[in-house]
Formats: sequence, C-alpha cells, structure tokens
Amino acid sequence: MTTPLHLPRGPLMVDVDGFTLTDAERERLRHPLVGGVILFRRNFQDIEQLRALTAEIHALRSPALLIAADHEGGRVQRFLYGFTRLPPMRVLGDIWAESPDQAKSLAETVGYVLAAELRACGVDLSFTPVLDLDWERCAVIGNRSFHRDPYIVSELAQSLQKGLARGGMGTCGKHFPGHGWVEGDSHHVIPVDPRTLDQLRVDDLVPFGKLAEAGLSSVMPAHVVYPEVDGQPAGFSHRWLQEILRGELKFDGVIFSDDLCMEGAAGAGGITERAEAAFAAGCDMALVCNRPDLADQVLAELKKPKQPKLAERLARMAGQGEVVDWQKLVASDEFKEAQAVVHSLAMPPDALKGPAVGEAH
Repeated sequence: MTTPLHLPRGPLMVDVDGFTLTDAERERLRHPLVGGVILFRRNFQDIEQLRALTAEIHALRSPALLIAADHEGGRVQRFLYGFTRLPPMRVLGDIWAESPDQAKSLAETVGYVLAAELRACGVDLSFTPVLDLDWERCAVIGNRSFHRDPYIVSELAQSLQKGLARGGMGTCGKHFPGHGWVEGDSHHVIPVDPRTLDQLRVDDLVPFGKLAEAGLSSVMPAHVVYPEVDGQPAGFSHRWLQEILRGELKFDGVIFSDDLCMEGAAGAGGITERAEAAFAAGCDMALVCNRPDLADQVLAELKKPKQPKLAERLARMAGQGEVVDWQKLVASDEFKEAQAVVHSLAMPPDALKGPAVGEAH
C-alpha cells in the first residue's frame, strides 16, 4: 500500500471511472486541490469491491479524502445489490397524513439504515436529504421530495438527520433555495424561478432554515436562476450563499456546488471559470463529474481559493466512527430490527419511476 500523502483536503470533488483506481486516477486524487471523491453506480459491483475501493481512496491521503454518493432512496440509490432498497421520501410524506409520529419514527429508521450501510462500506456522506418542496411542477424532483408542506418537510428531514447521525453520517440539504417550482432539469437547461424572495421565504426556504438550526452539516445549491433575487444561479450567487444562507439563515456548514459540468452551470463560462465563480460566491467545495478531462483542466488552471475555514468545515463531513465489518453490521440486532422496518415500507408501483436523474444531482 502506498504511503499516505500528508496534505490538507482541497476544495474540489472529482470522480473515478470504474471498480478500481487507475494510475492516472491515483495521481489525480493526490493533487493538492482535490478533497473528495463522488462515487456512482458504475463504481459498484458488490459490497466487497466497494469496501476495497473506498479503503484504497482513503489510504491515499491523510487526512483521508471525503467519499460521497447520491444515495437518497427511490430512483436515486447508487448501490443496490446487497443493500437495503430504500423508499423515495414521498412514502414518508404520505404516511404523515395518517400518523405524523409514525412518519417521523420511520424517517429516523430509514436514515439510520442508509447511513449504517454506507459507513460499513467506507462512504462518508450521502448527498441527502432533498429539502425541495413538491409543487407538482418539477418531474426531476417529484417523489424525491417529502411533501409540499415546508413544515412537514422540515420535520421529516430532521428525523432523517437524526437517523443519519446515529449511523455515523452527516447531512446535505439540497437544492438550496428550492428546486421544486421550476419545470426544467438543470442537467440539461438553466431553469428560471420567477418568484420573489418573500415568496421563497414563506415556503421553500423554511426547511433550509429549520435544518440549519438543527445542525445541518452541508448544503448543495441549485443550478437555478431566481431573477427577482439575483441574475446568477444560486450556486454562483454571493447574495444567495453569503447574504441569505450564511447571513440570514446562520448556516455554518459546508456548501457543495452541484456538478459544474451540468448545463445549469454553463452560464458561468468554461469549467475553470465555473469553479472560480462558485468559490467567489461562497462554495467550499466544487464538484466536477463525469469529465476527467475537465477535472484535469481545473486542476491545472485553478489558483487555490482563500478559504480559511475549509479544513475545519470539511473535517465535520468525514464519517463518524470506524468502518465496521459488513457482516457484523447486518448480524447486529439493532440493524436487523431497523432493516425489517424499512422492508415493511410498501413502495407504490410508481415509486421508482420518473425522469432519469443525473449522476450528481
């Protein structure tokens, strides 16, 4: 095993291509500007392979690179074979109508199972929960949202957050300040939300404020333009990230950009200009996914941004506790009881349907 490189985590999160690392990927991940790796379905063969991959990534650097995935449940669950099939969050919102207490208890249990399985495979963070409201307008959000009511979303997301913490994992609220109103998918277009800031404060901003108060670890802004507030997409907007998220909502966790290779980020220019704009607006870490050529371009061209709180903030995102043996986890009474509860959640026939969701959204 290669001796770990002692180097602070950098502000870029990149991806890898397959089940194991290539020499070129090892070199890329040891670049000073890299601080994390996002894994996708293409990186998963089985539990044993995933554990080996994450162990190799973590062994490259000290402190270890952060390893993340989009693993929400429903149609956004990157790892399937051997993992518990998680419901879309809408299932929990539907249960709320019958019993809020039961819905909150189930949300905590889902969060625990989600986090415990990922942590047993060496993954530090899932980009979850989705805090977007379901206005029944945005198909790419759809049943990924807990509910239309911002207070129900807040309550269920806080319960999920408790479960994630119990499993050794932080949280990432997305997509700030709310992706549920727009009809376009920011993977392919630059959506525009015409509402005013006062309208957003009444509805979509509520869950972000509530979760910030409850210790939300990180936030991912939307590649959506809110022209009544700022002409830039939220992830490139100083007003949204610094004045509103950090100032008004008092959020002090990590701000991850959404994937800078998405069409919703195209208005900021080339890939290096996009990264510079994201950092200038207030992002702590920027994602460059599915284009290793563009990742290498950013690494070659970007000047390290001044981020005095980066090391402290990123340290909070590392998974908590040691990576337990998978077989030990699944044999434990606590996990078996929780897994049985998740299995009992009957998913409606259309639970996994919806437009294809991009790999970093």
